[in-house]
Amino acid sequence: MPFSRTSRIVCLAAALVAVTGGTAAAQSPGSDVPSGGPCTSSVPYRAGQDGYDTYRIPATLRTRAGTLLAFAEGRVGSAGDTGNIDVVLRRSTDGGCTWGPLSVVVAGGGDTRGNPAPVVDPRTGKVVLVTSYNSGAVTEAQIMRGDATWEQSRRVFVQSSRDDGRSFTRPREITRDVKLPHWRWYATGPGHALALTRGPHAGRLVIPANHSVAPPEGSTDTGQEPRYYGAHAFYSDDGGRSWELGFVEDAYEGVNNANESIAAQLPDGRLYFSARDQHGTSAGNRLDSYSSDGGASLDRPYAVQPTLSDVPVVQGSVLQLAGRDGGLLFSGPSLPTARQSMAVWRSGDGGGTFRKVRTLSSQKAAYSDLVQVGRRTVGILYETGVSGTYETIEFRRLPVAELGG
Repeated sequence: MPFSRTSRIVCLAAALVAVTGGTAAAQSPGSDVPSGGPCTSSVPYRAGQDGYDTYRIPATLRTRAGTLLAFAEGRVGSAGDTGNIDVVLRRSTDGGCTWGPLSVVVAGGGDTRGNPAPVVDPRTGKVVLVTSYNSGAVTEAQIMRGDATWEQSRRVFVQSSRDDGRSFTRPREITRDVKLPHWRWYATGPGHALALTRGPHAGRLVIPANHSVAPPEGSTDTGQEPRYYGAHAFYSDDGGRSWELGFVEDAYEGVNNANESIAAQLPDGRLYFSARDQHGTSAGNRLDSYSSDGGASLDRPYAVQPTLSDVPVVQGSVLQLAGRDGGLLFSGPSLPTARQSMAVWRSGDGGGTFRKVRTLSSQKAAYSDLVQVGRRTVGILYETGVSGTYETIEFRRLPVAELGG
């Protein structure tokens, strides 16, 4: 029997779901709920697809036009952290229900491009993307030992898009502006960067980052010990044209080893920084601090956040909800000894304390990034899988009303 027009439409919608991993639905601009009905989750990245062995290190944001951008590392030969790695992107115009085709924002060409830290410039609406680089011929361990040349070692690049993420400028190197000469390892973010929207530094773009240093002179250590990690930030007050190094957390005492970092601006204007504790001797795997001057300095050294004691050693994300009374969210796995059971916590006191408000599933899970989809909806882009932790990068839509608000 020939298909009716209605049947053909249904089949086309089903095919769209199969391609994008989401629910086929349209969304009106500025709306939280797609006009075809609400959707819960989608899968913008699945291991083995589009020529990549594995996708890792998600980062997401919402553009001024309402488009969601989902960045990731496309790892060509394996799931490993080094080698031929591209920064890739998929766009969603319906609130994360479906995703457009994959595009390569910057190709590794045999080298490693990654740690995407995107942000929207609040003055112009352009998307600014900062990424890290190293030669595909060296590993993190070699770089931390000092066994890599300047050209091979970690370097920092910036790109931008003025067409809602459809295309990006060529990468421009800013390493000498934001990396001290004696630093070895270096990583931007990962996860969304921060645009300040209030206070004397409104309009500033802040990139949380981390680095490592050599051991003290005369030490027999190689520099690969966790105690040689530290967090820092750099910022731009002109939309990404020029950059300046901000605070540097440089205790290197081995108690709190601030590593992968992310930030949010609180309603009072202060910045809240959350960092992975890379095997410090203190009890806990999450550290935090505050800045009252837009990331130029810290109000206090990084300290353990005890109410996030369930989180293992892993990257996490933070997001300040819209509205003066909006809470501060944190996302990460919720088993202290395993990357598993992605969850969301909420703080009503500006990061002083957190309480778990939602566990997404009991599956394996690792890196994540939070984004405000609309006034009533939050999205989380995160690594997960049934048999392996990095089988997919899933996008989950969460109603703000179900997050303890």
